Amino acid sequence: MDKNTQRLAVLALGISSALVGCSSQTFFQTDGGTISDGGTNSDGGGSTGSGYYHTSGAQIVDANGSPVRLTGVSWFGMETDWFAPHGLDKQPLSFMLDKMVQLGYNSIRIPFCSQMFDAASTVKNVDYSKNPNLQGKTPIQLLDTLIEQAGARKLRVILDRHRPDAYSQSELWYTAAYSEQRLMDDFKMLATRYKGNPTVVGFDLHNEPHGQATWGSGVMATDWRLAAERIGTAIQTVNPELLLFVEGIENVSGQYYWWGGNHMATGQNPVRLPTPNHVVYSPHDYPASVYGQSWFSAANYPNNLPGVWDSYWGYLVKQNIAPVWIGEFGSKLQTTSDQKWMTTLVSYIVANRLSFAYWCWNPDSGDTGGILADDWTTVNQNKQDIIGPALAK
Repeated sequence: MDKNTQRLAVLALGISSALVGCSSQTFFQTDGGTISDGGTNSDGGGSTGSGYYHTSGAQIVDANGSPVRLTGVSWFGMETDWFAPHGLDKQPLSFMLDKMVQLGYNSIRIPFCSQMFDAASTVKNVDYSKNPNLQGKTPIQLLDTLIEQAGARKLRVILDRHRPDAYSQSELWYTAAYSEQRLMDDFKMLATRYKGNPTVVGFDLHNEPHGQATWGSGVMATDWRLAAERIGTAIQTVNPELLLFVEGIENVSGQYYWWGGNHMATGQNPVRLPTPNHVVYSPHDYPASVYGQSWFSAANYPNNLPGVWDSYWGYLVKQNIAPVWIGEFGSKLQTTSDQKWMTTLVSYIVANRLSFAYWCWNPDSGDTGGILADDWTTVNQNKQDIIGPALAK
């Protein structure tokens, strides 16, 4: 997420309604092997479920066909030039994961960048006195350890290709430095590395396509739907059991939305893969403090919001087309408008049994803050109290 960049881009366009090759082939398993059966709950949103997941209509289901909901947090940092989740200079990895479990989250979205896998990339800003087991590890070896420890706690992991390099997001899924082929090779490497370990339940193929990105245009250089099919097909040649989370775009036929959030064209132009029933669509949604979208100033705000969400992405669930996982939403909750937005969105999530990854765990997100306060210890209880009803029990 880079909402400041989104804000500037929209202002430049003058659009009031728009916003914000790897060499390692090491096989990896957690010490405990595959995740044990966590069961399901009465609301149809199981805590972890059993084995790999797939989709059935608008639901995510586990290996036994029981409905599950992924209700987690994004923990960023591996997509930056630290090549490590932020906060490991303040706390042990075990503290972070234990706290997530304690608060009721069942999954983690881990942003990464392609540059993380370059030979010259090294882990920075980890306090090894607090994390001695991370000493000497490469970025991907640190990721191994995070996944191992998450799996031991029955936390599922979604690996999010957040950006190509460590410094900025890209409109499209490729740049001059990091090609589409490199992206496919990275995902095939990750699929191989974690094959047989359903702690890694899926991949978020690219974060927030926007600008030039199209959906269903047929233009190879910009059609994100076709690119998701190519990337997804490559991943399925290695592991067809992974969920593939596909974000939307920014602009569909002049209708603008948050970067990666516009799925207006998805229902008519779905992502097609050799192994069906493994695509989950992912929007991002933010409040007025991030960018003043037109719907925030409507006379019937916030009662208008469910209609906005229905039109851009919620219809996918309501028409039983596919599951939706809200890959990002968050706020500092410093304004009444933001508070109304978040309580309304949480109610929408509960009513429609949606999955999500809250943005974010980290306190050092400039636009939203985090679940953790600036001391990296205290929980922002106001946020947690609002999110709590939406967590899978």
